[in-house]
Amino acid sequence: MNTPTLPILVLYYSRHGATRKLAELIAQGIESIAGCEAVLRTVPTVSTVSKATEPAVPRSGAPYVELSDLENCAGLALGSPTRFGNMAAPLKYFIDGSSAQWLSGALAGKPACVFTSTGSLHGGQESTLLSMMLPLLHHGMLMLGLPYSEPALMTTASGGSPYGATHWSGFSGDKTISDDTRALAIALGKRLASTAKKLQP
Repeated sequence: MNTPTLPILVLYYSRHGATRKLAELIAQGIESIAGCEAVLRTVPTVSTVSKATEPAVPRSGAPYVELSDLENCAGLALGSPTRFGNMAAPLKYFIDGSSAQWLSGALAGKPACVFTSTGSLHGGQESTLLSMMLPLLHHGMLMLGLPYSEPALMTTASGGSPYGATHWSGFSGDKTISDDTRALAIALGKRLASTAKKLQP
């Protein structure tokens, strides 16, 4: 009998591509676990101009997320660039629209993790990760971090936190993802997928 593949949602917003690269590494970790599939999704930008709209299909990268993606996933990795120590508005806007899923308990009991990228070394990475955890906790999700048994967490000078994967991209986005950051992002994806498998009945 074939066991169905577990869809693990990797939902992110990325303005300049650094958070997207982290998402792809987390997806790589997810897909290294047999029976798990990474489902990459993004959100459209938001605008202060009420008539501005985004195309129905993004020009590049992952498709836009739908609320059904939340309902159908076995786990969730949520990522955003840092905006003044907080998640970016487009991602918050989408999450704010998930009240029906909160009421139905669609995400309750599912594992989740968070990740971020920022231009400045002390730009609020950890508070951004915490800001993304809050609505997921309200949804009843089981939050996962990075344990110190991951050796790169003790040696990294370019990002990484027990709260989730992080990347310091530099003000102009010229800092490439380091080996430590890469290892931690992949490890986070593996941990999420492994946990989702263990939680299946």
